Amino acid sequence: MTERIAIYAGSFDPLTNGHLDVLQGALTVADTVYAAIGIHPGKTPIFSFDERVALIERVAESSLGSDAKRIKVVAFDGLLVDAARKVGATLLIRGLRDGTDLDYEMGMAGMNRAMAEGLQTVFLPASPQVRMITATLVRQIAAMGGNVEPFVPSAVVEALKTKFPGKAK
Repeated sequence: MTERIAIYAGSFDPLTNGHLDVLQGALTVADTVYAAIGIHPGKTPIFSFDERVALIERVAESSLGSDAKRIKVVAFDGLLVDAARKVGATLLIRGLRDGTDLDYEMGMAGMNRAMAEGLQTVFLPASPQVRMITATLVRQIAAMGGNVEPFVPSAVVEALKTKFPGKAK
């Protein structure tokens, strides 16, 4: 049987409970899941690439047990379909929070399929308890001194405290 390889792209800046929810779902449909961190030269992330890799690996080990070894972290700075080809992925994982996400992602899935015929998009609905979480909102809450504990794994809470000393909770 051929190994099922999936790729799940995001900024992961920071890794949220929503991202973790999608990664767990992806492991149910793929043997190996690449968490592909998008690198955009025009954006300045809170966490460096290496910090994001370390957080994903640390959270995966603590939350997913032996399945953590099935998650690999890579960077990409161009088209996701090119990154998928590079790692041998045939599944593109996309998390959905609501109908707005679905509308956007359906168009993206069609474009990706046109560019990479062998790449199938798999939509994973977010669990109800994480549907409202976005990395953007987490960054804003942390920067303003709010409590981010309900939205990110504990390792990320601690990492955010170093980025926003005296603010992130």
